[in-house]
Amino acid sequence: MTNFLFAITSGLLQLLIFAIIASAILSWLVAFNVINLRNQFVYGVARFLDAVTTPILRPVQKLIPPLGGVDISPIVVILVLSAAQRYLLPWLFQPLYGLIG
Repeated sequence: MTNFLFAITSGLLQLLIFAIIASAILSWLVAFNVINLRNQFVYGVARFLDAVTTPILRPVQKLIPPLGGVDISPIVVILVLSAAQRYLLPWLFQPLYGLIG
């Protein structure tokens, strides 16, 4: 049971990292006019990715302003989420392994 919960939590963190990367790439493609937000599918994907990533990126964006017009908050958040997935998550689930098995 604990392995299942660990796998689900780790998978959700990994999906969040992928969503942040996809959102950053999509914003670059829109900025360079490679794709257009007038396309309904692209607009829907962009809105979904913004809704998922904005609550996580906004606190970091308040702390770290854009450097020369480049927003580095996705990089910082990805590093923090990766560290949490690799080091913090196993540490948090360690007591559950002892209780549940």
